[in-house]
Amino acid sequence: MQISEQFFYVDNLSLIMMALNAFVAISVASFSSRYLKGDRRQFSFYLNLVILVSAVFVTVSADNILLLIASWTVGNIFLTRLMLHKREWEAAWQSALLALKNFTLGVFFLGSALLLLYTVTGETSIQAILNKRIGMTTIVCASLLILLTAMTQSALWPFHRWLTSSLNSPTPVSAIMHAGLVNGGGFLLARFAPMLSDQPVVLDVIFTAGVVTALVGILWKLMQSDVKRMLACSTMGQMGFMIAQCGLGLFPAAVAHLCWHGLFKAYLFLASGSSAQERRLDLGYPPSIKHFSLALMCGVLGAGVFSFTSGKDLSVGYTTWFLIWLAIIAGTQFALPIIRSYSLAKNPMFLITITSTATACLGALYGFSIRLMERELAVLNISNPQPLNALHLFALLVMTTSWLVMLFVRREKSYPDWVLKAYVRILNASQPHPKTVTAHRNHYQY
Repeated sequence: MQISEQFFYVDNLSLIMMALNAFVAISVASFSSRYLKGDRRQFSFYLNLVILVSAVFVTVSADNILLLIASWTVGNIFLTRLMLHKREWEAAWQSALLALKNFTLGVFFLGSALLLLYTVTGETSIQAILNKRIGMTTIVCASLLILLTAMTQSALWPFHRWLTSSLNSPTPVSAIMHAGLVNGGGFLLARFAPMLSDQPVVLDVIFTAGVVTALVGILWKLMQSDVKRMLACSTMGQMGFMIAQCGLGLFPAAVAHLCWHGLFKAYLFLASGSSAQERRLDLGYPPSIKHFSLALMCGVLGAGVFSFTSGKDLSVGYTTWFLIWLAIIAGTQFALPIIRSYSLAKNPMFLITITSTATACLGALYGFSIRLMERELAVLNISNPQPLNALHLFALLVMTTSWLVMLFVRREKSYPDWVLKAYVRILNASQPHPKTVTAHRNHYQY
């Protein structure tokens, strides 16, 4: 449905992004009515939130390149204003300043990419640009600039520190940030997918950036003791996986992942205050071979159901198999604590049946969501699975090996000095900027 050839182009991708952000914004606003009760800047918070969501709506439906840049800029400015809710707090100022510098760099990358495309095509319409025949050099340069824009917006390494340093923001701000604005990188790549998907080299660069961030984010998440830092590193890892799916040519799957992550992460942030009351399950790693084998069987079943419901081909020749392999890992990881939480001697068949059924249901749910997304976005023609290459296989090997090491490698003896030093360096690299941390309670002004 095209509303205006000059300024707006509202398609299913726009509507999906609008629905996601509207739902999250309404949930955040409802939560904030209690969370900010009595706050003297409550009205300012709601005003900034409304302008932010309005800017996102314009961004996802913009067809004019100047309108896209303007709405992208306005949205990020008002996100930093929300981060600066406590203006008297120095740490909040530093967090907002760090984020603003990052977003300014992203606007520069986006403006450069669109200026380059306008110079070559003479078009101000994004849809017109995507339908033009453009030289290879121009496409590669513009695509890399768009990727850099997505990396700054979605906090991919090495543009991640603004996100890990934003944890002094009020909880509702963190929720709308991690479930809304940080997803902008995935939307931008999906919007320009017709230009990106025919460039295997560019897709490999996108895939590499995503996988590196996913691995780094997951590693950092496992090292955190603070709940909000853990969630921030988790977002970083999930954004990396989303971008990696774009690099696989599976843009509808990336949009589905974007939606699921946005909803789940908003819930986790809004519920983070109750995390101290949660019961922690001691899994007693490493698992036994028997337990792992049973969990692996459940994972294979879940991946099979995922493959069937999503319509993904089981052929190993294309990148759709990458998702199926990761579904096996995810299903196994989901089933393992359930199998280990009960004694198999009591009623093993009942437990295995329940676990396998739950794993299959999750696989079906995720598979149906991807199939639905591919159907809704079919008219955009942005699903373009790539042939598996050595880079994809190497990434799968690294991810699978990392997962198995996490499960099975445990040492009771002391670690050598080089391991301890590496651990400290990695942990330090995951920490927020020192100026965004309040080291003494007297420095917290509210």
